[in-house]
Amino acid sequence: MGSISAGSDTNAPVSIDLPAIPVAFARVLRNAGIRVPVGATVSFAQALEWVGVSDRDAVYWAGYCTMLRRPEDRGLYDEVFTAFWEHFTGGAPEILHRIAPVAIAVDDPDTELDCDSDDDGSEDPDHPLISVRWSDHEVLKQRDFAELSAAEFVEAADLLSRLRMTSAPQRSRRLRRSHAARHGRPDVQRTVRHALRTEGEPFHRYFRERSSRPRRVVLLLDVSGSMEPYARAFVRFVHASVLSRKRVEVFAIGTRLTRITRELQSRDPDAAIRSVARRVVDWSGGTRLGDGLRSFNDQWGVRGMARGADVVILSDGWDRGNTALLGEQMQRLQRVAQRTIWVNPLKASDGYAPLAQGMAAALPYIDVFVEGHSLLALSKLADVIGARS
Repeated sequence: MGSISAGSDTNAPVSIDLPAIPVAFARVLRNAGIRVPVGATVSFAQALEWVGVSDRDAVYWAGYCTMLRRPEDRGLYDEVFTAFWEHFTGGAPEILHRIAPVAIAVDDPDTELDCDSDDDGSEDPDHPLISVRWSDHEVLKQRDFAELSAAEFVEAADLLSRLRMTSAPQRSRRLRRSHAARHGRPDVQRTVRHALRTEGEPFHRYFRERSSRPRRVVLLLDVSGSMEPYARAFVRFVHASVLSRKRVEVFAIGTRLTRITRELQSRDPDAAIRSVARRVVDWSGGTRLGDGLRSFNDQWGVRGMARGADVVILSDGWDRGNTALLGEQMQRLQRVAQRTIWVNPLKASDGYAPLAQGMAAALPYIDVFVEGHSLLALSKLADVIGARS
């Protein structure tokens, strides 16, 4: 490509180096803060070969369709394009790049940020102040529970208490009225009852369909010594789960199996945790996951509680018991459960591999294997539990 003549709305045509325009315009957009991939610059150059540079609107829309990636950048794009179109000569744009000042404010509940003025109380109409609020909650959500200080854990516990688990629907055998015409099973009783109003003629036929209900969730919490850095946060999570939805059962697994659903039904998190501490006598003790799962399967799981349910095991997989027994009981559990979800806080560690004997024995019978080391990970876990399986 060589040079080409281009005209603007007010100026006479000038000689423009066509290949330089896409590169120069992309550089201006990047300097203004708009992300422009290299491929977008190539696409813009190809578009200019088709539309030319004599028509301002054609050039504008060619750049808009090829260079812009986010709708929120359109205002800045319009401003940059106007300056570019009015100031380029010989393919080299001469634009004064304006950088808007940015004020970063920490989200502190004890202070109130005044976003309408700068530090000295004066305002510059040519450089409006852009205020960006930053919250330490976003940083806390990604911190590992084992690295939190006492004050940080108090704040994290408060955020966990606000976490709510959604309900995954499960089809029930019970029938309900169908609002869709000719959908489901005929509702003979209702059809006949309404036919009595029309001398026995069933002008309107009614139907019934299967209803749905929240799927049961069973949470098995490892309270052994190796889980001590994470067990406190997990207790807060299971307490929020019990309060946020119905049909939730919680068990603690250490050297024995302990049902703690009733203790977690108090709306006061501290009172609920105190009740759990009194109930679970083997807290921070040894781990016998295989024995605990066998007790659960024999007494509750296979007999009905785990059938069609989402069973969530919160454990690091370290087991001092018989690992072959753990694999056998995980296989029994998977046969009756809708999903078996294993939450391992160590999974987020660099270079982690499920090499622990207990984790390796259970892994073949796990449907979903997720992290559980942070607030963000537990929030994603709540979404996994609430998703349709």
